[in-house]
Amino acid sequence: MALNYVWIFFFMAAFVIGIAKWLIDGDATIFPAIVNSTFDNAKAAFEISIGLTGVMTLWLGLMNIGEKAGFIKVLSKLIGPFFVRIFPEVPKDHPAMGSIMMNYSANMLGLDNAATPLGLKAMKELQELNPNKETASNAQIMFLVLNTAGFTIIPISIIAYRTQMKAAAPTDVFLPLLITTYAATTIGLITVALYQKINLFNKVIIAYLSGLIGVLAAMVYLFKSMPSEEMNRISGIVANLIIFSIIIGFIVMAMIKKINVYEAFIDGAKEGFGTSIKIIPYLVGMLVAIGVFRAAGGMDLITNCISDVIRYTGLNADFVPALPTGLMKPFSGSGARGLMLDCMKTSGVDSFAGKLACTFNGSSDTTFYILALYFGSVGIKNTRYALVPALVADIASIIISILLAYLFFR
Repeated sequence: MALNYVWIFFFMAAFVIGIAKWLIDGDATIFPAIVNSTFDNAKAAFEISIGLTGVMTLWLGLMNIGEKAGFIKVLSKLIGPFFVRIFPEVPKDHPAMGSIMMNYSANMLGLDNAATPLGLKAMKELQELNPNKETASNAQIMFLVLNTAGFTIIPISIIAYRTQMKAAAPTDVFLPLLITTYAATTIGLITVALYQKINLFNKVIIAYLSGLIGVLAAMVYLFKSMPSEEMNRISGIVANLIIFSIIIGFIVMAMIKKINVYEAFIDGAKEGFGTSIKIIPYLVGMLVAIGVFRAAGGMDLITNCISDVIRYTGLNADFVPALPTGLMKPFSGSGARGLMLDCMKTSGVDSFAGKLACTFNGSSDTTFYILALYFGSVGIKNTRYALVPALVADIASIIISILLAYLFFR
């Protein structure tokens, strides 16, 4: 229901803002811009869906090999105790548990192309356990919120953009990004746990979260001791080596069990095209709504209002030029990327605003896109409270990013 109201809000707000600009400024060109954005974003949604077909086919085929080979069961034994406690409705040996863990692993390594098909597969398997096929289950909501929080250990794309724009130290946003994504994910987890009455004081949950903090601290120490170019090279190698090693692990285990690897791949890959086609209506609906709101100037209006409030209170408003990136990220990944690059160009790649824009862009995921994509792939119409904890994590990400920017970049 929440997405329904958000969808209506985007259209109605765009209409009201357009009328106001026409009456006040006499600017009638706003309406052609709004209408053009509907067609442009409908086309973009279709292209995104079709573009997913190849990678969906690949990864669903590989995951089918992994399932038949028993790799998922091995992974479940390693991380399963934690996930079993935050996904109490999912049996520990169910295929969904393995897909969930693989999806998070790809997200943490910054490999979006691998994470998306794995996430869609996880949603399909969670849907098999869902007693009400049109209403989101607790497990699906937990999965989606943790996805939208965007926990990333190695922000490859952000570092690459900063390197491309000749930043003096492309990796100087690494530590703030790491802390922000971990904190936002934890806040998202806590928020969902409160809704679902999950006991986060369980010894196993505390042990895993504490252990992760230790691993992150070790990685921070390791990477911070490297020159920036070396860090870029090593982080890229490590992330992709891990993913390719998993693929080889699938194949080797399948060979040991004398499974027809190619046949298993084809059987799983057949699902890719159907899933990609199924999500088109959901993506068109959401991206068009976001597009008309942005074309009408709604996002600019929000940013300007926040800027005025900050300046009126006398607080330091140096973060405001980067704020559009943070506000855009929940709505559009490409939009946030464009705003980040624009901020680095206008304010400077090594400026306070430029670094903060990078932190914004890398510290959360595209909430509305993910909700539309993942819920749409399994036909969920009633998303219940999913949007609330997702937005709580997004807001936390923005606030923490700003605080860390003043700590690290001043």
